[in-house]
Amino acid sequence: MNTKNNKRRRESQEKTERAFVELLQSREIKEITVSDICKITGLNRSTFYANYIDIYDLAERVKERLEKDFSEEFADYDYYNERTGALKMFKHIKENQIFYKTYFKLCYDSAHQVSVYDVKRAELELGNKNIKYHIEFFRNGLNAIIKMWLASGCEESPEEMAEILSQEYKGR
Repeated sequence: MNTKNNKRRRESQEKTERAFVELLQSREIKEITVSDICKITGLNRSTFYANYIDIYDLAERVKERLEKDFSEEFADYDYYNERTGALKMFKHIKENQIFYKTYFKLCYDSAHQVSVYDVKRAELELGNKNIKYHIEFFRNGLNAIIKMWLASGCEESPEEMAEILSQEYKGR
């Protein structure tokens, strides 16, 4: 393949993904059609199908990209300083609300978590056989807090959210 085609293909994919994310802000995934995306992007259906199997394949690819972006952003996350680590996370969420709203909409099961968590540290500090329940409780609780905060338009500041998290997790 020549470079021009690769560039055009990437541009078509980016356009398609942007349109999909835009539609996700006002609709559920099952309400979005290939025709909707083609109308917004001005691309042909054949272009869509050259890049994706269907809407759910597109959703999976967008979700994978969002997970990769999140992992890269928090590759240097400071697990040992909850306050600065949480503050960084909440600042990132506030600055990228569409990113996180989209991610949560695309994760229709609980297997996907936004929150970062140091399992090894928890095992060292808590060291009990019920660690898996603690980890699940923490992750789901944090994700619920993030979703609630996003739904309110991030009314509280990132500093306030980091403090709320700190108070909830104090002494652990």
